[in-house]
Amino acid sequence: MSNQNYLIGTRGSLLAVTQCTLLKEEIESKTNASFDLRKIKTEGDQKTEKPLWQLDGKDFFTKELDAALLNDEIDLVVHSYKDLGSERPEGLRLAAVGERRFAHDILLIKKETISQIKTKDKFIVGTSSPRRITNVERSLKPFLPKASKDLKVECKMLRGNVNTRIQKLVDGDYDAIVLALAGLERLANKKDSAEILKELLKDLTFLVMPQKTFPSSASQGALAVEVHDKSPKLDEIQTVLNSIHCPDTVEAVKRERTAFVGYGGGCHLAVGIHVKKHKDLFIHIHKGTHKDQIIDKVEVEGQNLDKIKGKKTFLAIGRFDKLVTQTPLEVGIPQNNNLFVTSQYCIDHLEGCSPATIWAAGSRTHKKLADAGHWVNGSADSFGHEEVLSLSSSKAIQMMLTNDDWKTLSHDNAQSPVGEVIGCYTRKLNEQADIDLTGYEVFYWGSFYQYTEYVKRFPEIKNKIHACGLGKTYDSFKNNNIDVLPIADMGTFKDLVDTKENA
Repeated sequence: MSNQNYLIGTRGSLLAVTQCTLLKEEIESKTNASFDLRKIKTEGDQKTEKPLWQLDGKDFFTKELDAALLNDEIDLVVHSYKDLGSERPEGLRLAAVGERRFAHDILLIKKETISQIKTKDKFIVGTSSPRRITNVERSLKPFLPKASKDLKVECKMLRGNVNTRIQKLVDGDYDAIVLALAGLERLANKKDSAEILKELLKDLTFLVMPQKTFPSSASQGALAVEVHDKSPKLDEIQTVLNSIHCPDTVEAVKRERTAFVGYGGGCHLAVGIHVKKHKDLFIHIHKGTHKDQIIDKVEVEGQNLDKIKGKKTFLAIGRFDKLVTQTPLEVGIPQNNNLFVTSQYCIDHLEGCSPATIWAAGSRTHKKLADAGHWVNGSADSFGHEEVLSLSSSKAIQMMLTNDDWKTLSHDNAQSPVGEVIGCYTRKLNEQADIDLTGYEVFYWGSFYQYTEYVKRFPEIKNKIHACGLGKTYDSFKNNNIDVLPIADMGTFKDLVDTKENA
């Protein structure tokens, strides 16, 4: 492996320099190469008086870097992938894409503001992104605790680097602001920038915004490395960069950028686009507005749902399930813990409790918690316990946690990698339940336990079509080699099938 020194071009912002330095250190730890940074000012860094989509031109954060690279003044450039337009100048080559983690947006809010939400008639969120403006104004309200029916969520322009934006929140210019979690994460992973960030975040708390409702921009969270394809050092640079290239990230981002181009691209696009590699599946999420049409898509790639369209469907979830019932248990919830709430049946146990943070299994539980007056910090977004486990490993999020004590609120026989399980309810069989499954062709299961109990009692349903969400229930079906249809979005599923009689 080469031991030559290379020059990386970067924007001069704290975040740009930090993410370049982190990538530089990662490559240096895996190879014999070494790197220096050259800061280059871009138009986007200098023009902060307007949102980018109101400026004339394009490639606001890349033009100057592109020129330096094509003139061989630098050897490579590290970009936030989302800053790269769909059309790149001739002569540039995408040489590597680093592993993406934490593609989510994150909402930051002063702790003191949360108790004031119930009395507000307007909730001001700082962001200049058309995508964020559209989805935040349309969908944030149900996620806010005890929000009045008259509360209006409005977005107000916010530009500048990360520290400047957070300082504006601290100064009271906004009720909350929305940033990319990946940006905070990179700042939190480097000592000097982490100290600055920690001071800014000390009186704030957060909401990691669920991707199924607030999808990030195409490519958000990924770092792209470009080189000059006529550089005399091309082969040796490519060999060095192969050490950090992540094919899984490339596969997800490639799908996002294809959709981005399909909508016309550009910083004016008001559609969030996120593709998540989840186990053996790719989940596509598009939300926003395009050409005066509401875009609302959450689907599993390659999945054909025509086979369930219009079919009579039995929902074995919540109040629809007469065989498996949930009975509350008398338990105490410890104070000041980080709590992962896996079911609506756990919510009543939080009365009088003061958790450090609260995390929900999905948006339905999240909204019920908010309606009960609780600030929820994040969600598994129906992707399972591992999603919360991953988010909790974020150093930026850990900066805003007061401790690392985690508990999972669930049923009394549950297991969770997130933390010790507190059994808030027990599942019981109602042997006297009057259930007629005649004519049902599709069965949606809230848990694998329900499936097994129903099959014991009604073995004739075993060869019907079975469906479930994307978390532990899906894992159990797959581990037992039982065909199951993974459902990415419950609303879409209900629109397709006939559930009237079961309901």
